[in-house]
Amino acid sequence: MASHPVGKSLFLGSFVHCKSLDKIETFHDTAVFVDEKGVIVAIEPQCDEKKATESLFPKLCWKSGDVTIRSTKPGQFFFPGFIDTHIHASQFPNAGIFGKTTLLEWLNTYTFPMERSLADLSRATRVYTRCIQRTLSHGTTTASYYATVSVPATNLLADLCLSHGQRAFIGRCCMDTLSPEDYRDESPESGVEDTRKTIAHIAEIDPGNQLITPIITPRFAPSCSSELMSGLGALHKETNLPIQTHISENHNEIAMVKELFPEHAHYTAVYDDHGLLTPKTILAHAVHISEEEADLIKKREAKISHCPASNSAITSGAARVRWMLNKGIEVGLGTDMSGGYSPSILEAARQASLVSRHVAMTGDDAAKLSIEEILYLATKGGAKVVGLGDRIGGFETGMEWDAQLIGMGSVDEVGGMKEEEGPVDIFGWESWDNCIEKWVFNGDDRNTRAVWVKGRLVHERNGCK
Repeated sequence: MASHPVGKSLFLGSFVHCKSLDKIETFHDTAVFVDEKGVIVAIEPQCDEKKATESLFPKLCWKSGDVTIRSTKPGQFFFPGFIDTHIHASQFPNAGIFGKTTLLEWLNTYTFPMERSLADLSRATRVYTRCIQRTLSHGTTTASYYATVSVPATNLLADLCLSHGQRAFIGRCCMDTLSPEDYRDESPESGVEDTRKTIAHIAEIDPGNQLITPIITPRFAPSCSSELMSGLGALHKETNLPIQTHISENHNEIAMVKELFPEHAHYTAVYDDHGLLTPKTILAHAVHISEEEADLIKKREAKISHCPASNSAITSGAARVRWMLNKGIEVGLGTDMSGGYSPSILEAARQASLVSRHVAMTGDDAAKLSIEEILYLATKGGAKVVGLGDRIGGFETGMEWDAQLIGMGSVDEVGGMKEEEGPVDIFGWESWDNCIEKWVFNGDDRNTRAVWVKGRLVHERNGCK
């Protein structure tokens, strides 16, 4: 659907967000005022449309004719947009195709051929457009994307994210070894130079990085020479741009890193010794990191993207998220499509809950993550991981309106539906906490009625008003 232009907006009704890691805040009969820049300028409790227009509009110097008004219906609430801290846009067509493979086999069988094929820009346009549309429909307002080695294809992904209004970090994959001869950087120097080309392109299309930000992307240590990683570390130091990569996803991968880089203490040290472990680094997976590695990650203030669906699908392992959180490491959620089978961060949240229970079954009952915690990881936690904790992830004055309208179905007196709102059935006797839990474990994109990024309506289900 075509995106609407940004203007002043008034949002009325029920709002839910994560106040902290262990606290969900719900407020009703509330008005949230969003200016033409997409920033929340006021939040007024116990406020209906009449009070808003008569009392608040004059204080804000707003005129009624200039304001779009959106109110929740019974069973609906506004929730912050989801943040996908690790997703491969270039692998979207392979989502759900993981078969019997493990990580390294899967890369050669499915991943590299698909990514290489997107040098055809018509094919890349088709794949990337659908990926963006699909993730937006699931409420993903921000995504940290891996593209491909190709500069034109990577730049195309940036263009498409901007045109669709999705907030995105765009990474050109850097790798000069352990990949097909015709799908890798020609040299460490060309890998850095091609990354600069994408950085320059994004500076042209979004000079202030209001929506699109380049992110330095060494694929993972086994596919990068020491020279390439050193070059990218120097590029980070020069530009202060964020970094994303993979770490300790799979036992065979860890063994390979030890063999390739024997002079480094461990996998995490490889990145640290090349200037790639910083407060702006996102490390995907971290399933098998050691105590020493976790302590180093915390010391460097690097962040972790937990990808539970992918870790299970490719048989990588169960990451110990509670352990990471207890160490003070910032953690967000990633779909890791196509290692992960779903474009939905809501699915990642419930899988994070289930994986934490599997960890608990090994004897650590405290490992279990609560509803509050998994929703925090999906929103506010993810915002901190991508370095936008002061701008998105919650509903507070001064933050940007990245949000989704969630609707749930109401069951009538004879068991039918008063209004069809997807797979979540609300009977009317549930508490709000119960409703949120039912949405987390039963909901899907049919419950996501509308999505806004920086105040702009970027997705709406057909027939929803």
